[in-house]
Amino acid sequence: MQHSDAIVRYLRLASENFLKLEAESVTIDKAAGAMIACLQAGGKVMFCGNGGSAADSQHLAAELMGRYLRDRDPLPALALTVDTSALTAIGNDYGYKNIFSRQLRGIGNKGDVLIGLSTSGNSENVVNAMNVAREMGICTIALTGQGGGKLSQIADICIRAPSTQTNMIQEMHIAVGHMLCGLAEEALC
Repeated sequence: MQHSDAIVRYLRLASENFLKLEAESVTIDKAAGAMIACLQAGGKVMFCGNGGSAADSQHLAAELMGRYLRDRDPLPALALTVDTSALTAIGNDYGYKNIFSRQLRGIGNKGDVLIGLSTSGNSENVVNAMNVAREMGICTIALTGQGGGKLSQIADICIRAPSTQTNMIQEMHIAVGHMLCGLAEEALC
């Protein structure tokens, strides 16, 4: 029982963060609308991020391709983080900063959506992918931390988790991602 105070403090801080996240509800709704419009028009949703954000990208793409809460046809989605051969070849030949943008140029289409996750908002490979997406007519949605970083300046829509602490930001990112998947599922199925 020696850790119970730390556990309570953590849970209270997480609860406070989620209450603050309510301020992003209009922006989250706007992002869901962009995803829904893309999917209705026959486009796809792509995700990218590094580390824990890479794992979240895979998780969220799977929620759309598989199922979130209801049995339904798959919704086209993929994570640009999963092909280790492409990631390592592109990283080796073109630099790590281009691992997502290079893939995007190969498989992205005008009208698609790219969701970039970066707790700092400054991950160079995610920033590069967002810039390429904008050139290609792909809607860009950023999930960042409180400051927003560079992504807040270039994304069409930026959802800022109200924290500067990486783990807390990631907890809110997965909740926001679940909301987006759930809203898309409800609208399209």
